[in-house]
Amino acid sequence: MADVSLADIKALREKLGTGMVDTKNALVEAEGDFEKAVEILRLKGAKGNAKRADRSTSEGLIAAVESATATTMIELACETDFVAKSDKFVALGNTVLAALADSGAETVDAALAVEVGGKTVASIIDDEAAILGEKVELRRVVRIAGDKFSIYLHRTNKDLPPQVGVVLAFQGDDVETARSIAQHISFADPTYLSKEDVPASEVENERRIVEEISRGEGKPEAALPKIVEGRVGAFFKQVALLEQDYARDNKLTISKVVADAKLTVTGFARFKVGA
Repeated sequence: MADVSLADIKALREKLGTGMVDTKNALVEAEGDFEKAVEILRLKGAKGNAKRADRSTSEGLIAAVESATATTMIELACETDFVAKSDKFVALGNTVLAALADSGAETVDAALAVEVGGKTVASIIDDEAAILGEKVELRRVVRIAGDKFSIYLHRTNKDLPPQVGVVLAFQGDDVETARSIAQHISFADPTYLSKEDVPASEVENERRIVEEISRGEGKPEAALPKIVEGRVGAFFKQVALLEQDYARDNKLTISKVVADAKLTVTGFARFKVGA
């Protein structure tokens, strides 16, 4: 049996982030050969990846990067907050994001197929998952095109990487207001930019539901149209950014804020880990 020192084990653990017992066993099996031990650990981890395929990934990080004409944002997911806050997981997120920045990938499938240094993003993630010992997946990718961008990444826990991310594409010069709107989106979670963007089928379904609720409450028949429209208007305030009350001043709508700041919002996206 090879003579494996604590210093050898410590050095390999720092390189890979593997457990003490697994690291020692790999070095013993490799007879002290570092590169062979790395290979043993990766192979062992790869087998574990298949077993972890059905596990849930409720932790992770949000990251975003701006390129010349677009901003890319990702959600990289893992199983535990212990891994989510590790340097290796955060570094993996940065590696994936850098690979996608100029790739033009707009879907997860396209992103996973992007090649970096002869390896696909999918294989890079699998290799690191094998070392981290958890299921790791690229859950979401979005690419927002535009002239100017405001990126807001929010930490819900100071010990974790960003858990909420917003990309706002805009035209205009008021960068400070653009950032405050991105912060508003992180809190208010709109789905659409304007009420005109809400699908007609979704609006009609909401109208049907609130009409049924209003009738069930015994509202006068003559008053129903006005009541229903008022409740549909409240629905628009929930789902459409420009209709929402501004988080910093609820006497103003977002549409009023952007008009006063001479801004035009051309697109946005919001990710929250696990949501």
